[in-house]
Amino acid sequence: MKKIVVSGSASLQTELKDLVENLKNKYIVLDYPKAISIENFENVYPNIHKKFYQNICEADILLLANYDKKGIKGYIGPAGFAELSFAVTQNLNYNKNIEVYILQMPSKNVQCYEEISLWLSLGWVKLW
Repeated sequence: MKKIVVSGSASLQTELKDLVENLKNKYIVLDYPKAISIENFENVYPNIHKKFYQNICEADILLLANYDKKGIKGYIGPAGFAELSFAVTQNLNYNKNIEVYILQMPSKNVQCYEEISLWLSLGWVKLW
């Protein structure tokens, strides 16, 4: 069974948990964004962040779950774009073979829209 990491906004826990539950039928889910309490954030976040990137390296698939957020279709925030870029870079520079997907095409309001469009045309990223 292929291993998958789900990326996306941690503030969309309901959507992410539903997606992850559905994915567990077909994949081994290595990681996905989880809510971190504000009281414990500074102590917990560095290790969670590091482990998330390690899991991307171990994954067969990275899926950026770019759900609509803040009235923006296909929202991709800075962290999601960084994770997507990391997986693409692993493939380009380190001969990894991570399948990189986004859930939906972002709107032109998303700051990285042009890069995503280019990467889709180059085949570096695919629509789920």
